[in-house]
Amino acid sequence: MKDELMSKIVEEVMKKVDRNEQVKEQPASQACAVGCCGLTEFVGTAVGNTIGLVIANVDHQIHEKMGIDKKYRSIGIIGGRTGAGPQIFAADEAVKATNSDILSIELPRDTEGGAGHGSLIIFGAEDVSDVRRAVEVCLKDLDRTFGDVYGTSAGHLEFQYTARASFALNKAFGAPIGKSFGITVGAPAAIGVVLADTAVKAATVDVLAYSSPANGGTSYSNEVILAFSGDSGAVKQAIVAARDVGKQLLGALGGGPLESTTTPYIL
Repeated sequence: MKDELMSKIVEEVMKKVDRNEQVKEQPASQACAVGCCGLTEFVGTAVGNTIGLVIANVDHQIHEKMGIDKKYRSIGIIGGRTGAGPQIFAADEAVKATNSDILSIELPRDTEGGAGHGSLIIFGAEDVSDVRRAVEVCLKDLDRTFGDVYGTSAGHLEFQYTARASFALNKAFGAPIGKSFGITVGAPAAIGVVLADTAVKAATVDVLAYSSPANGGTSYSNEVILAFSGDSGAVKQAIVAARDVGKQLLGALGGGPLESTTTPYIL
């Protein structure tokens, strides 16, 4: 029964990843790459100036300094200049679909000079093929998870949703494993405060974290992040309400057309 359940979960994840028409039936290194690289560590690239890499055998000195359990001989690495939520949500799908674990998630101050984060995510496994597959799945899913990211020169909005949170979201946000989970992000931070209030008023959800420049969780970036869980319909309702308000507020600042980075997926 347990094996059958795991098989169904993996099947669901892979169906979700393969919905993306721009990358279907292609390896991540071909579907996502904007350039070529012959190094064995290179897996591919994706939206948000995101790169995926693997190290088959981590040097023992680096291994020790990184604080990695010795059983994780191989690591997969996702690093992005723009975006943290898209990479984390994609990584969450990757751990559902592969025999790999999340070792660390870091949110550097970046966004290539914008108001938000970059990202650094480390997968671990005993076999390099497992972390390579995790990185491939993560890169491939980024086109979907960037669907509800909206940016202008004045700021950005981000909305993410999953029907069933797994270990990446648990590590990054404390999301309850197996429950519906979502986040709202608004930059400048003033917009993020209104998004948070709007989301919670729109539906009955459990607030897990409120991150602002001063209280930590945002690397002092100019944004506010709200993380929450609850019933699937309620989480979606909260996100949609916040998204409608966020578009109007960020649009009032100008800074260019307010369009999604790829194709919105939260309906």
